[in-house]
Amino acid sequence: MSAALITGGARGIGAAIALRLARDGFDIGLVDLAREACDPVAAEIEALGVRAHAAAADVSDLPACEAAVAEIAEALGAPTVLVNNAGLMREGTLRRSTVEDWRAAIDVNLAGAWNMSKAAQQGMRDAGTGRIVNLTSTGALGETGLSAYSAAKAGLHGLTKSLAVELGRFGITVNAVAPGLTLTPMIDGMSDRIGEGVDEMERTALAGIPMGRLGTPEDIAHAVSFFCDARSDFVSGQILYVTGGPKC
Repeated sequence: MSAALITGGARGIGAAIALRLARDGFDIGLVDLAREACDPVAAEIEALGVRAHAAAADVSDLPACEAAVAEIAEALGAPTVLVNNAGLMREGTLRRSTVEDWRAAIDVNLAGAWNMSKAAQQGMRDAGTGRIVNLTSTGALGETGLSAYSAAKAGLHGLTKSLAVELGRFGITVNAVAPGLTLTPMIDGMSDRIGEGVDEMERTALAGIPMGRLGTPEDIAHAVSFFCDARSDFVSGQILYVTGGPKC
């Protein structure tokens, strides 16, 4: 049985991806800042009849990523699927943002994906097959007050396409899924920070969504699932927007 590693797997989109890939038959490695935060998701995964193992790591720290990949490989076998989902939001106009905001957004959202890909790629090369899926965002297209976040997510687009070229000869595909506003705990945190109610945020977002609803974590998980199996064997370097309508 192949193993899939999901960063930021303790809740929200990461947890939905982990459960979907478990239903697809993968053993699941979960990486989050705190190992115990993954326990509820791990229990759900094991109830589906596959194995789960959680490891703690800050994805902005390459040695921590290497240690987490090694721990999961020891427990489940070297992962042949990596989903770079871990991320954080930093809002603020250029005038109000801090250097710390910029560094946090880049270090977690962009460098974190590079670190985990670097840590996991050798196992995929050895296996002669692999899937890397990066979670980016419509924020990569630019939005007021999200310069650091947007820059990090746009960087993920370039990382995705470059790694697809570099790793393709080893049988590894690299793609990205770009959600729009999705119903996750991150919305609550963002709402608190910008002083706009969740309902108001949803109304604003819905005005631009032809399908008339916000995305769910499961919507994103289905798209990731496509990139992780044989249906996408000849698809690499692509950015799939999951937004209920065209975004680019």
